[in-house]
Amino acid sequence: MNATEKILVIKLEDLASFVMAFAAMKQIRVAHPEAHITLLTTPQFGPIAKASGYFNAIDTGGDMDSLPLSRIVKKQKFDRVYDLEQSPKTQKIYSMMWPFRPPWAGQGALKDRTPGLANMHILERNASLLRAAGAWPDAPLRPGDAPPPDLSWVLKLAPGAARLKPYVMMMPGGPEDRRWPISLFGELAVHFRHVGFDNVIIGRLEDAKLARAIQRYDPSARDLTGRTDYAQLAVLAAKAALAVGNESSALHLAIAAGAPTIAFYPASVDLTRDGPRGHVAVMQAEDLSAIKVEQVARAAINMAPDQAVAS
Repeated sequence: MNATEKILVIKLEDLASFVMAFAAMKQIRVAHPEAHITLLTTPQFGPIAKASGYFNAIDTGGDMDSLPLSRIVKKQKFDRVYDLEQSPKTQKIYSMMWPFRPPWAGQGALKDRTPGLANMHILERNASLLRAAGAWPDAPLRPGDAPPPDLSWVLKLAPGAARLKPYVMMMPGGPEDRRWPISLFGELAVHFRHVGFDNVIIGRLEDAKLARAIQRYDPSARDLTGRTDYAQLAVLAAKAALAVGNESSALHLAIAAGAPTIAFYPASVDLTRDGPRGHVAVMQAEDLSAIKVEQVARAAINMAPDQAVAS
């Protein structure tokens, strides 16, 4: 009887790229259905990674330095490694494991075979990695063709949970120079409240001041800034009628979880390389204040036609 194949997947940092990596993680599980797959990550991503069902074990010790990590990885004697982090840190781990490293699917293996790798969207970049490793032989590599992550499985984290009223999830945070004006978020909240929707504001703890600004327009809006972990945020998004937000990591999570999403991006962003993927409408402008509330309300009808999100 053959021993079970032991596989390590590495994804350590950055919420947006972690969310995007779920598409590759799913393909790895499909390619190795009987393998024992361990994810090496950091504590913040442990709960949502466990909920995915793609892994047999989650190791959240990935915030250690490269040298101790390389020793741990070497000691585990994995049969194969998929490096979805593709960072200087994991390249250093790869180097430190010589001469006993297992087959390693990472950025170094792709540089000579995939011209323009650095300019690819992360979804196509990960697809290239898996294709080169033989785990996804027909992986689509043309810009825009790689499938986005699907986190609809987060609903099992709240079985039977029902919302009393449909809600719109608002994400007003993000880099200060790349935000839709908070006053317009407030006006949009009034619009959604008028047509019968609750407004739920999410973000980091430091975004609480933005939530309070929206509440001056809609006092009944719920402020959940700083109160949700990634798994809880994904569940909220999966149950939302609509999500509206600025360029941010939380935005990518909301889209992957299934929320029809309207996203604000500066015109300078190359969407083919850095844009979100999934059920999302991106509204771009040189000056984001030029995007009017009426435009967003009209877009909401197209994004969530089964929901009465416009009067």
